[in-house]
Amino acid sequence: MLDRYLKICSIQIVVLDFIGLNAIFYLVRSWLRQNGLAIHIDVDTFLLGANIAWMVALYTTGIYFASQQLSYERVARKTLQSIFLFLLFLLAYLFLNRLLYSRIFVILYCSLFVMVVLINRFLFYLVTNYILRSKAIQKKVVILGYNEVSKRLVDSFLDVKSNLQFEGFFEEYSKVHELSYYPVIGNLEDCVPYAKSNNIREIYSTLSPEQFPYLYTLAHEAEKHFIRFRFVPDFRMFVNRQIYIDYFNNIPIISLRSEPLDDIANRIRKRIFDIAVSGLVTIFILSWLIPLLALLIRLESKGPIFFIQHRTGRNNQTFRCLKLRSMKVNKDANEKQASRNDNRFTRIGRILRKTNLDEMPQFLNVLLGDMSIVGPRPHMLRHTEEYSRIIQQYMVRHFLKPGITGWAQVNGFRGEITEEHQLKKRIEHDIWYMENWSVYLDLRIMFMTVMNTVRGDKNAF
Repeated sequence: MLDRYLKICSIQIVVLDFIGLNAIFYLVRSWLRQNGLAIHIDVDTFLLGANIAWMVALYTTGIYFASQQLSYERVARKTLQSIFLFLLFLLAYLFLNRLLYSRIFVILYCSLFVMVVLINRFLFYLVTNYILRSKAIQKKVVILGYNEVSKRLVDSFLDVKSNLQFEGFFEEYSKVHELSYYPVIGNLEDCVPYAKSNNIREIYSTLSPEQFPYLYTLAHEAEKHFIRFRFVPDFRMFVNRQIYIDYFNNIPIISLRSEPLDDIANRIRKRIFDIAVSGLVTIFILSWLIPLLALLIRLESKGPIFFIQHRTGRNNQTFRCLKLRSMKVNKDANEKQASRNDNRFTRIGRILRKTNLDEMPQFLNVLLGDMSIVGPRPHMLRHTEEYSRIIQQYMVRHFLKPGITGWAQVNGFRGEITEEHQLKKRIEHDIWYMENWSVYLDLRIMFMTVMNTVRGDKNAF
C-alpha cells in the first residue's frame, strides 16, 4: 500500500512538471506580447523540443519514484541533474534546428520552468516525508541477533527516511558484552511472543541456522501470527565488499560487485549523455580549436597532426585512440610511457599536455562509440598486458568503455606510473567508479576535471 501511494504521488508530480512546461510557454508569450514585444514563435516546434528535452532528461537521470528509502540529498541531486540536462538538450535542439527565439523569451521561459520544478520537488519531498512519518503506515520491527551485521542494519534504518520503527534486539544475554543505545529486549525464544503482544510487523534475523537451530521453527511461528520474517545473511565471511543479488527464474544469483552499467537502461542513459555533450563540444569547440592547434603543431615540427595509437577498450577490445601529437615523431611512441622531463615533447606539446588539450580529439572517439566521456583511462596494449600480471583485478576496469577523464584522474592518480601502489590506487578508483556509476557522478567528475585544469594539476605534464 505504501509503495502504491508513493508511486501515485511521484506520477502526479511528473504530470505537474509537463503541465507547467507547456503552460509557462503560453504565459510568457502572452506577457511579452502585452508589453509590446513581438515574439515570432513556432509553437509546435518549440513545445515539441521542450517536452522531448524534459522527457529525455528525466529518463537519463532516472524517473525517481518515491520509495521507502527517501533522502533530501537524493531528491535534490536528481532534480539538479534533470534541470541541467533539460537546459542542455533544449538549447542544443534550438541550435541544431536553427530556431531563432528572443533571448528574453528563452531566459524567462527556462527560469520560470526551473522554479516550477523546484517547487514541485519541494512538495514531493514534503508529501512523501509526511506519508513516511504517518503513524498509520509505520511498522515496528525487531532484530534477531546482536552482532556486527545487526548493528549495521540499525544504522541503515537510521540513515534513510523510512517507515520502519526499530524497537530493539533479541539475543542470548550471555553473548552481549557491550552497551547498546537500543535495548536487548530478551532471549531468542522471547522474540515471537514479544512481537505478538507489541504489534511488531517484521522480524529481521541476522543469525544463521547453524547459530540458532530453531530459526526456521521461529520463522514459521511468526508467520502464523502475520509477522513477516526477513533473513539478513552475512556475506562478509567470504567477500569483504558490497555484493549484488539478482534473480534468474526465482533462483538468487550473487555477484561480487554491483554494476549499474550492466543494465541496458543505464547504458542508454550514459550513451545519450555522451552523444549530447560530445556533439556540442564538437560543434562549438572542436570545429575551430582543432584547426588552430593543428596549425601550431605543424609550424613547430614535421609529422602528422594526430597521434593515433591502439589502446585497450571495453572487454579488452582494441581501438584507435585519437590525440593531438605532443611529441616529436619517434620510434618509442607505442612502447615508452611519457615522463615528466621527457625530451620527446615539443614546446606546444607540453602546453597541450599540461592543459589536457591533446585529449580533445577523443570526443570523436566518444561519438564513434569507442570511448565514453567518463570512464577508466585507456592504456597502451603493452601496459595492459604488463599491468594485468601485477594487479589481480586490473582487467575488471575493462568491463566499461574507457573515458576521456575518470574518477582516478580527478583524485590525483594520473601521469607516469613508477610504483606498484600508484597503479593499485588507480585500479581501486576505476572499479569504485564502475560499481557506483550514476549520471550525477559523471557530471561531478566532469566538473572536477574542469576545475583541476583551471587550477593546474601537479600530475599533469
